[in-house]
Amino acid sequence: MADLTIQPLEASQFLGIPIALIGAVFLSIGAQLQHRGVARVGENTAASDGGLNVGQLRLLLARPSWVIGTLMLGLAIVFQLAALVPTPLIVVQPLGAVSLVLTAIVNARVSRIRLNRNSIIAICLCVGGVGVFVFTAAFTARDVVVSDDALVEVLLILLGVLILFGVLFVTLRHRFKAVMYIVGAGVLYGFVATLAKVVISRVTHGDGSWMLVLCILGILLGVVAGAYFVQNAYASGPPDLVIAGLTVIDPLVAVTIGIVILNEATQAPLWASIVFVVAGLLAIWGVFLLAKHHPQVK
Repeated sequence: MADLTIQPLEASQFLGIPIALIGAVFLSIGAQLQHRGVARVGENTAASDGGLNVGQLRLLLARPSWVIGTLMLGLAIVFQLAALVPTPLIVVQPLGAVSLVLTAIVNARVSRIRLNRNSIIAICLCVGGVGVFVFTAAFTARDVVVSDDALVEVLLILLGVLILFGVLFVTLRHRFKAVMYIVGAGVLYGFVATLAKVVISRVTHGDGSWMLVLCILGILLGVVAGAYFVQNAYASGPPDLVIAGLTVIDPLVAVTIGIVILNEATQAPLWASIVFVVAGLLAIWGVFLLAKHHPQVK
């Protein structure tokens, strides 16, 4: 008979949760500042429906708000990576949803708008879905040693995703809306988080193999492509919508990799698997609901 006993995280592994929450605060502030910088550049240059061009990207570097926002996002990444050292990926990643609430409040005040009922419901679905997900994961997940075979699977899938989104962007970029850029960035950052966890683990154990080099290369490619998508999302949508997509899609992708490929939830009982699916679907529904009803989405 299968052992259905749930093994919760050890006390030391809970340390990553408050660290990740601090990172979520930096993510919220950074997103607001980056959005302001992108909006100002958009006001001063010719509108483009095919993504930000090289000239516009250069102008962003001259915007203090965008530069400071980028530094804030850098701090958010540092805290997230630090959180991954003691705590499983499946627990850390979803905690970014806290930044959605902060971003929604800050953006409403800065933009002098009032979120409508449907937008508030959408945010509650995002945060509630991810919250239930992380609570369940905290008591059913476990850290695992990632084998080279599993790592090759992750890298090959990432390569396929990069090619897919590259083709879609080249052929359909004039039809891309904010939600499309958000989905692309969220998926890519999910892979980045997974590979970052592997790199941290292998560096900690003194592993300097060629697989580590491939992981770092995968992280760099994912970060660059994801960052470009995020800037385009800011140009066509409000910051809380962008954060909603990233803090839902990013962790769901990372957690799916953790469950399906890395086996971080092999000890989870059937009821936990059902909760994962239902909570994830509710959170994703919240993102699309927010994209449809947010007062700043045209």
